[in-house]
Amino acid sequence: MTTRKALKHLRTVDPALGAVIDRVGPFKLVARADGTHFDHVVRSIVGQQLSGAAAQTIYKRVLALKGGAPPKPADFLKFPVATLRAAGLSGRKVEYVKELAQRTHEGSIAILKIHEMDDAGVMETLVSVRGIGPWTAQMVMMFRLGRPDIFPELDLGVQKGIQKLRRMRKLPTPKQMEKIGRTYAPYRTYAAWYLWRSLELPAE
Repeated sequence: MTTRKALKHLRTVDPALGAVIDRVGPFKLVARADGTHFDHVVRSIVGQQLSGAAAQTIYKRVLALKGGAPPKPADFLKFPVATLRAAGLSGRKVEYVKELAQRTHEGSIAILKIHEMDDAGVMETLVSVRGIGPWTAQMVMMFRLGRPDIFPELDLGVQKGIQKLRRMRKLPTPKQMEKIGRTYAPYRTYAAWYLWRSLELPAE
């Protein structure tokens, strides 16, 4: 029911996006329910600035360190830096993962309860960890928590989607992105997903 309502809203406020929705077809973003929030955030850190395939390869190597199971915070604290580097993590990402593991292990960050927080609370909690910026937090809210009203205005794919949709000569500025995103509220996640998919459509 929510999806039908969301798509009706998006078609009303932006007929051009409505045409994209018609071409792309059904909304297929399903929040990832497996594992813990900690596992998912580690996966998000691993995937920063990497293609999906490269991120998947490195994450599989991380899982292999525990025989295929997601390592727990205590495991990451025990892993030597060299072991994580050998799995493919950059030195900076090793620092980020270890800090996340330390704070989760000692209980100074309530990462296992982010599903109980509102969007602002999730953002504040996640960005308090070094190496987790707004974009990573938004990806967690969209792909882990299934929040319906997240618009990653700094995401290059979403920016390119808007540029293509509005036939803009240049990529939209952050201020333009924020303004356009507001028109899609309270269903910005749906809009972002269709903007990503629009880049895969053949030219008309």
